[in-house]
Amino acid sequence: MITVLFFAGLREALGASSETLALPDGVTTVSALRDHLAARGDRWTALASARNLRAAVNQDMVPLTTAIKDGDEVAFFPPVTGG
Repeated sequence: MITVLFFAGLREALGASSETLALPDGVTTVSALRDHLAARGDRWTALASARNLRAAVNQDMVPLTTAIKDGDEVAFFPPVTGG
């Protein structure tokens, strides 16, 4: 099982702040997880279309090519600007 967290505009677009799911077979990287979730269609395509999507695994910022495993916490969030 992994925990997936969604922040900022993604949380709003998806209508959820988190989800716990069994790590799907063949999903071994953050990018593959993003693609798996986006393949659900409808609002989930926001993950695939988010520009400059950022990710963290176990609260450490990582590139999308980072490996994931059972028990990990993966967070997705778009870049945030402030003023």
